[in-house]
Amino acid sequence: MNGPEILFYIPIFGGLPVTETLRNTWIVMAILILLSLWLTSGMKMQGISKKQVVVEQGVKMLYQMVEDTMGKDKLFFAPYIGTLFLFVLFSNLMGMFAMRAPTADLNTTAGLILIYFMLNQYFAIKCHGLAGRLKGFVEPIPVMLPLNIVGEFSTPISMALRLFGNIASGIVITSLIYQALTWVSNLVFGGITAFPVFAVGIPAVLSIYFDVFTDVMQAYIVTMLTMVFLAMAMD
Repeated sequence: MNGPEILFYIPIFGGLPVTETLRNTWIVMAILILLSLWLTSGMKMQGISKKQVVVEQGVKMLYQMVEDTMGKDKLFFAPYIGTLFLFVLFSNLMGMFAMRAPTADLNTTAGLILIYFMLNQYFAIKCHGLAGRLKGFVEPIPVMLPLNIVGEFSTPISMALRLFGNIASGIVITSLIYQALTWVSNLVFGGITAFPVFAVGIPAVLSIYFDVFTDVMQAYIVTMLTMVFLAMAMD
């Protein structure tokens, strides 16, 4: 599997490359913005539509999940958590439409986790003060200082690599399956037709796992980890 293709350059600062990742990220953001505008349009207090019922139930579930995971005092994180989940989910699912998933690029996952890391540090200092935050690095005993520092940085790095690795590996595995089935088709039907018979249908069944189940699970996992670690930093 190659890296994201460079589509064109923006002629500023010596030429800024626009890659598949950047283009597909713009598409995901546009979809989420348009979907949000459509779902929140025409809302009423009485005589509500089925669309509004679905939206309200989804928001209620989001806030309940944040409350159960982080605590009632941290409900203000709900908009961020909901946005993170939807962005990661829609980015992961781009592979179903023959487009490279933005989350299959380490730059994307690193950017997402960098936002989490900055929030983690800000709210940890806000809740415990700078002195309290620094004191946490030498607990339970001062000799733990190096390990605590390493752990502070290894957690976000592992989160970024986990999401990137799972989505990128799905692309690799799917590509290998297509190539293997095409080779088998040519071996069996090479003298009759060049059409890759075995490569039709079978990969579609496998993609239900790689492109749907795995994508949804990875979006859920990174969202849950973000909530858990943010809550731990603040408590």
